[in-house]
Amino acid sequence: MLARPRSQSQGLCALRLILNLIWLVLAGFWLALLYAFFGILAFILIITIPFGFACFRIAGFALWPFGRRIVRRPSAGAPSIIGNVIWIVLFGWELALAHLITGIALCLTIIGIPLGLANFKLIPVSLLPLGTEIVQSDDPRQFV
Repeated sequence: MLARPRSQSQGLCALRLILNLIWLVLAGFWLALLYAFFGILAFILIITIPFGFACFRIAGFALWPFGRRIVRRPSAGAPSIIGNVIWIVLFGWELALAHLITGIALCLTIIGIPLGLANFKLIPVSLLPLGTEIVQSDDPRQFV
């Protein structure tokens, strides 16, 4: 990986901070609350505790997404596929619908278009969270 000049790196960090703060106010806080609600619900249902851990992991990502990304874990196998099918039925479609609605609402304003597009990028992980990992953007692993 090539090293970036210091001024470019600082500018990128400032841009990420600004986008994260706008995101937090307009959508991130509410989406994180929704993920936390479903996480608590998953812990109450006991058998879905692994889904609760996934909810809280994604809640942190939904709260502060810029500067991080989702990558697939190649070691995830059949259990994650089965879990993702159960996830879609129990929690996934509601969370994906929330991302779709907030993404459309954010795209109605000029300043919200990049945030709306970021919201649309969260739909796949809201549908299929098992077998994925959240990493820093400068992590050399491949994109999802």
